Amino acid sequence: MSDIILGIGGLGATSQPGAVVKTYALGSCVAVTMYDPNLKIAGMVHVALPESKLNRAKSEECPGYFADLGVPLLFREMARLGCQAKGRGLVVKMLGGASVMAGNDTFNIGKRNILAVKKILWTLGMGPVAEDVGQNFSRTVTLHVDTGLVAVSCPGRGQWQI
Repeated sequence: MSDIILGIGGLGATSQPGAVVKTYALGSCVAVTMYDPNLKIAGMVHVALPESKLNRAKSEECPGYFADLGVPLLFREMARLGCQAKGRGLVVKMLGGASVMAGNDTFNIGKRNILAVKKILWTLGMGPVAEDVGQNFSRTVTLHVDTGLVAVSCPGRGQWQI
């Protein structure tokens, strides 16, 4: 079994039976998961910022870091693995986008990431079927290839599914 562990800006997809795609400690970052239940293909991107124009050098080095590049790149990776090019049948979920800064979150990065991801998904003709976004706590997210189950955990808050 070859699990895929994503860091900030990471992106990965697999159809390996028994595998998971996982990312840790989403704070203001947003994870977008895509799953094809017929082909059992699972993918995720760990987005840190809404727009690549904020840092052109970083966008070339790590496009998954930005919503405007990472979400379409994940979509293309899912299609490369066999999913329908128009995204039909994909189950999309999004998580994270918390306000984790102490006091006033002046930049609202979490909210900006959530809105940017939704905008990009909309332009691709998709939308999330489930969300676990906002609040003020970090999340660890695990997407299971065999079932499409998205498991979420947070220290002090336990585990749940979306």
